[in-house]
Amino acid sequence: MGADRSYAYGAAAGLLGDLLLGDPQRMHPVAAFGRAAGRVERVLWHDHRGWGTLHTLVCAGGATALGVVAARAVRAACPRPAASAALTAAATWAVVGGTSLAREASAVGGALERGDLAAARARLPHLCGRDPEALDADAIARAVVESVAENTSDAVVGALVWGAVAGVPGLLGFRAVNTLDAMVGHKSPRLRRFGWASARLDDVAGWPGARLTAVLAALAGDDPRGAVRAWRADAHRHPSPNAGPVEASFAGALGVRLGGTLSYGGRVEHRPVLNGTGRPVEVADIGRAVRLSRRVGLLALGVTVAGRLIGRGRGR
Repeated sequence: MGADRSYAYGAAAGLLGDLLLGDPQRMHPVAAFGRAAGRVERVLWHDHRGWGTLHTLVCAGGATALGVVAARAVRAACPRPAASAALTAAATWAVVGGTSLAREASAVGGALERGDLAAARARLPHLCGRDPEALDADAIARAVVESVAENTSDAVVGALVWGAVAGVPGLLGFRAVNTLDAMVGHKSPRLRRFGWASARLDDVAGWPGARLTAVLAALAGDDPRGAVRAWRADAHRHPSPNAGPVEASFAGALGVRLGGTLSYGGRVEHRPVLNGTGRPVEVADIGRAVRLSRRVGLLALGVTVAGRLIGRGRGR
């Protein structure tokens, strides 16, 4: 079993582990990284882009370097390809969050189906940063579908893309960049300058995964033509260069209308409507979005593994 097949088996095993087990319940590596990044932030914080860039380099660079060291150590200690496959499986399981995404979305959807709006509002912050108190059932459902779409790219497909490109360092590095963006990449007064580098790096790192997610959502959804049409017409209007294609493609694939007014941390945003010819999101669309997300994740595994095998084969 060569290095590329070792990666393929490891990535498949890691994604299967996520599907069967979800995220690690204790000592989650991503949570540990978040705590470490928070401590570094407290030491380095200044209202300056340069200090924020240093924070990004220390944290994301440290995670990537850890992946390099771990991969080399495993190869040195046990040259058998099965050992490298096991490390890849562990890293993939640790950084991919598709099952947790599905569980949180389904929990909100279940509360809405029971008519328990208070429970749905209480659970929504586990999935996204929206202000839930002013949202009715349909607005919460829309927020969940948008979050499922965006996080399919961030928590599943993007990691698989960078894993295929750079192995374990790519998996850990991408997840570190994405986590940093969630921590400091938003435009609050305190983080507008300090988080600039993390936000821009996340835009760059997330670019290929977002486009692959949009393509696969179109292929796996109920309306491929609608997905492509919404992507082409509306994605560029979204303030995020990566969330735009993903949310627009999901909207077209599901036949629903996304976007519009929303509130983050007390700040109201009026975002453009995506797939304006679609119908408003309903509670039942949460389950449809989750099923589409799962199909996209499985397709992404096949595409990225095949791309790695073909690319490395041509290189040799």
